[in-house]
Order: sequence, then structure tokens, then C-alpha cells
Amino acid sequence: MSKFDIPNALRLEDAPSGLVRAVISTPAAEADVYLQGAHVTHWVPRGQRPVLFVSSKSLFAPGKAIRGGVPIIFPWFGSRGDGRHGPAHGFARNTEWAIEDTKLRNDGNVEITFSLAPNDATRGFGYADFHVRFRVTVGSELEMHLETRNDAKESLTYEEALHTYFAIADIHHASISGLEGTAYIDKTDGFKRKKLGSEPVRITKETDQVHLSTKATCVVRDVVWNRRIIVDKSGSDSTVVWNPWIEKTRGMSDMAPGDWKEMICVETANAADNAIHLSPGASHKLTATIRLE
Repeated sequence: MSKFDIPNALRLEDAPSGLVRAVISTPAAEADVYLQGAHVTHWVPRGQRPVLFVSSKSLFAPGKAIRGGVPIIFPWFGSRGDGRHGPAHGFARNTEWAIEDTKLRNDGNVEITFSLAPNDATRGFGYADFHVRFRVTVGSELEMHLETRNDAKESLTYEEALHTYFAIADIHHASISGLEGTAYIDKTDGFKRKKLGSEPVRITKETDQVHLSTKATCVVRDVVWNRRIIVDKSGSDSTVVWNPWIEKTRGMSDMAPGDWKEMICVETANAADNAIHLSPGASHKLTATIRLE
């Protein structure tokens, strides 16, 4: 038994893939969180369908990003710029995090806190003086807090996201409200800058939109399953909407051909124009809280 286990609430176990995960159960919900990437892959309030989407073809292999759930993007979003080397979306989601603490709260919710510190790999990418802490609270809501501290003597600029994949019945009958009127970067159209109209976002083709300077709550409306997924956030000035659609999914080895129809990513982020600039010794906290209605 691990020192972080909580009887009847949290246990650490070796998954069949060779990765280690925390299996959490509360009176209100259940969840799985992998140490690699501090990656939440499963959260289900009692009596509900799963809220997070994970591809049936996801690899769950050491050093490989998990396709679905809530990947943590840090310290760059998308491809690394200026011709520098590094994995897409940074190194945090492929790195094993350390568990700092676990707690059973008085309200019955379970907290698990992870940390990511510099190692030889991050230093090779030029990131030697930072500390990231990620706290997940599992209950009738899923709360996620991502805090980054700059331990360097010079400023730190980085991008980040909680790249959340939501499970939906059918992308043709889903919409996202809360982003109306925002400016966004359309990554599927040469990174052109555009402005969203007054209607909710509806997905009809490959979509990869970085909505800028928005702090708004987003609502994923799933008509078929008759539910709304609410995404509240703080410390986040960007929201990313992504769906690979048909052709791109076919080219992804860790996605099944029909996966595009059953998922939508609504990502709590600070990216592009909204990258974070931390002075020496400063820290920044990003939070996302997910609930069903």
C-alpha cells in the first residue's frame, strides 16, 4: 500500500500498460489520474455518463501522450516556435510527475496534488528553473488548479492549457456557448485572425480555434444526451476549441476512425497573445472547474 493511498477513497495501482495511476472514488464521483502527465483520464459523477473522452486507440505507453482526458500543455502550445526542437504541446504531458499529497476532505471530496520539477530533459529544452504544481479535486465537480512558479533570475515566458476532451453523443448535435464575439486564430486557415459572430460554436469541419482575451465560462450543450457541461475558469485568457474531423482523424494512429464524432475539446489556456510572462520569483495559477447540468 502506498503512503498516498486513502482507504475506500484513493489507491495507486499499476495499470496494464506499465503506467501508474490513482484510482479515486468519492460518494459523488469516480476518477482516474495517471502519474505520467498528471493526466486525468476519467471523471464520472455518480449516475452519469463519462464526461471525459478517451480514444480506444490511445497508447497509454511510457513517454507517449495519452489521447483524451485532460492533457496538461506546458510550456509551449502546439509546435515549438522559432525552429527549436521539442515535442508538440511541450514536455509536461509526456513526463512522470511526483505526487506531493493526497487528502480526503471533510466534504467527502478527494484531492491529489502533483509536482513537476526540472530534469535533464527539460534542461535540454532550456527550462531549468521552474516549478509546476497541479491539484485535482474529485467530487460532483472536477476542479483543476495548475500553478507555475519561476525560480530563475530572469523572466519566464510560457504557454499552458488544460486540453480537455469532452465526451458527447454526436458532434452534429452539440454546440459551445460563451465565446460569442471573440477574436480567434484559425489554425486550419493559415493562422488567420477572425472574429466569431453572435452564435454559439457549432462544428461542421476540422476546427482548431484559439480564442483570445476571453475569461468567459463556456457551456457544451449536448442535445442527444440532454446535458450541459459547464467549464468555469480563472487565470486563463484563452479558450481553444478543437475537433480533428474526418480526414485528420484518419491520419492519427491513436484515434479510431469515428472518434471525431464523439468528442470536442474545450481547452482552458493561456496561448499565443495570452502567453504568461513571469518575473523572477513570481507565480501564476490557472484553474478550471467542470460540472454537469
